[in-house]
Parts: sequence; structure tokens; C-alpha cells
Amino acid sequence: MIKTVWCITSYVSDLEKAAEFYEESLGLEKKYGYSSYVGFECGGVEIGLIPKLTGRQKVNPLSPSVEFLVNDVEKVYKGVKIIKELHEKHWGVKQASFTDPDGNILEIAQINWKKYFMVSAEGAKKKP
Repeated sequence: MIKTVWCITSYVSDLEKAAEFYEESLGLEKKYGYSSYVGFECGGVEIGLIPKLTGRQKVNPLSPSVEFLVNDVEKVYKGVKIIKELHEKHWGVKQASFTDPDGNILEIAQINWKKYFMVSAEGAKKKP
């Protein structure tokens, strides 16, 4: 089942401006930055920033996405309203996105830690 909250991601209108605010004004340590995502360390929970969703998704656009870390993503995501099918990311995660009854975005993730740390080290050198 669910082990912990891994990440809370907010959808922002200006990624560079938001990243600067979280780093400079809030004093969060930037873990890595890409043109499509910036992650910050916050007491063991990643705070992520991503450009706002486009299109006509049936999700709450004002709600951040909460991502749960699990051991076996295939077992956990059954029986929920999927908005993004189970998929693998280049940085070592198996992930699926779904909504709660109010349209808030929830995600589950299973991480290949070796690949994650390798890609994270590369991203730590880049600016958003």
C-alpha cells in the first residue's frame, strides 16, 4: 500500500518566476530543474512545480497534485478513476494519475532509485 507522500506538485503559470519564489523567498533547496519541472526539498517531501495543464482535463486546475510512494504501483491503482494510465518516466518512475471524488489529482509512484539519482544529479546542474 501507500508508504508516504513523495511529492506535492503545484501547477504554475510561469515556471521560472515560481521557481525563483520558492528558492529565494521561501528558502527551499532546489534539488533539480528542467524546462518542464522544478523540484525542491522540503523536510523529506518534494515540492514540485510544473507548467499549468492545458486542454480539457476533468481535474481541479487549482488543486496541487499529491503523489504517494508505493512498493508496487500495479496493485495500488486499481479501482480508481484514471486520468493518466500507468506509464514509465525516463527518470526511473512508474506512475499513474487519478482523481478523488472532487477532481483533485492524486498520483502513485514506484521509483527505481538508481536511475532516479543518476537523472537527478544531471538535473541539479541545470536551470529551469
